[in-house]
Amino acid sequence: MPCTIFSKSSKTALAGGLLSAVLLAAPVSAADLYRLPKTLTGHFISQTPIPGPAPALSMRDAMAVQGMVVNTLSRAMGPPIGYKAGLTAAAAQKRFGVDEPLRGVLLKRMILQDGATLPANYGARPHAEADLLVRVSSNTINRATTRQDALDALGAVIPFVELPDLMYTKGTALDGPAIAAINVGARYGVAGEPIAIKPGGDWLKRLEAMTVTLSSADGAVNVSGEGKDLMGHPLDVVLWLVKSLNKDGVQLMPGDLLSLGSLTSLVPITGATTLTARYDKLDPTQGPVTVSVHISAP
Repeated sequence: MPCTIFSKSSKTALAGGLLSAVLLAAPVSAADLYRLPKTLTGHFISQTPIPGPAPALSMRDAMAVQGMVVNTLSRAMGPPIGYKAGLTAAAAQKRFGVDEPLRGVLLKRMILQDGATLPANYGARPHAEADLLVRVSSNTINRATTRQDALDALGAVIPFVELPDLMYTKGTALDGPAIAAINVGARYGVAGEPIAIKPGGDWLKRLEAMTVTLSSADGAVNVSGEGKDLMGHPLDVVLWLVKSLNKDGVQLMPGDLLSLGSLTSLVPITGATTLTARYDKLDPTQGPVTVSVHISAP
C-alpha cells in the first residue's frame, strides 16, 4: 500500500540516474524524439525491457522526454511527491559520461510502507538498493547553501529501500541522458518509520557516520555502505538537488521527499526473498533501525 509519510505534493519537474556503458545509437530524429516518451511509458506499464540500442540524446532532450514520461505516468502512479538523485558517486558519473548527478521525480504510488510485498517481476529489470529519504519541513530549503541550512529545513530522515527498474535490455550500452530519460529508473521504494530531526542534535555527524547493510533472509544478499558515500555527506546531495531544481525554476515545499541515492550496490531481483536494510548510528536513542520488503514469486 502507498506510504503516508508525505504531506503535500510538489510540482512536476524533470529527472535523473542509473546503469552501464558507452556506444549508443546515432542521434534520434525529431520524429523519433516525439515518439520516445510514449515508447518509454509503454515499456514501464507493460514491465517489458526496452530493446537496444539506447537512444542517443542530449541531456536537455533527455530531461524533456523524462518530463513527458513523468506526466503520463502520474495518471497511474499519482502526483509528484518529491525527487531522487542518481549517479551520486564520482566513479558512476565518469562511467556514464556526466559531470554531476542526475535528477528524477518520485510519484505518490511509488512509495510503499515498511513490510510491503511485491512480485519479483514488478519491473522490466527490477533491482534493489539501500537508500535514504529526507522530508522537507520548510520553504527555506530553497535558499540553502550550507549543510546546516539544509538540515534546518528538514523534518525527518527515513530509512528507504529503493526498488529501481533499469528498464533497458541487459547489456544495452547507456550514458547519462539515456538513464535520465527513464526517470533515473524510479519504480518503487519501501519507506521505514520517519526519524524526527530535532533542533540542537548531532545530525551533521550522525548522517555522515551512519552505516547501512542490505541483506536477504537466506544470506544471498549482503551489501553495505555508509553516509559519506553520498557525495561525501548526505546533505551535500540535498544541496545539489536544491541547486538543480532552482536552476529549472522548481521550488521545494514542506512535505516533499528527497531520495539521496545509492548507499549500497544494486542487487538484481531474481525470485522470492525478503530484503532488509539495517541502519546503524542513524538513531542512537533506539539503536539500529530497519526497513524491509517482501518479494514474492512472480
